[in-house]
Amino acid sequence: QVQLVESGGGSVQSGGSLRLSCEVSRWPYSPYYCMGWFRQAPGREREGVAAIDTEGRTNYAESVKGRFTISLDNAEKRLYLQMNSLRSEDTAMYYCAARTGTLSLFRGALPSQKLYSDWGQGTQVTVSS
Repeated sequence: QVQLVESGGGSVQSGGSLRLSCEVSRWPYSPYYCMGWFRQAPGREREGVAAIDTEGRTNYAESVKGRFTISLDNAEKRLYLQMNSLRSEDTAMYYCAARTGTLSLFRGALPSQKLYSDWGQGTQVTVSS
């Protein structure tokens, strides 16, 4: 069974930075796969933050463009999210997710969470103003 384990969350002040990591074990995917970061704030629906595929395509939510960077270490099967210039509205539980396929059909958009087959348990990010 696939396991995704997030780490790196914490509490920071507005303007600060955090780097989230997602480790994948028991990797079942084809050579072509896509991974993404999602977040969910209290009382709000889960939303996509960023996605990346094995061919190097990346997509971002408008709210994080220019501040967050997603990256993938394919050899280590580890996903990262570098978050800079954090704002209070970035406070949420952050989840990583994985699915087969690439981002080629999404034309810059983020895949829906319904398209992801495997999820981690989440890591909390709290940004204080």
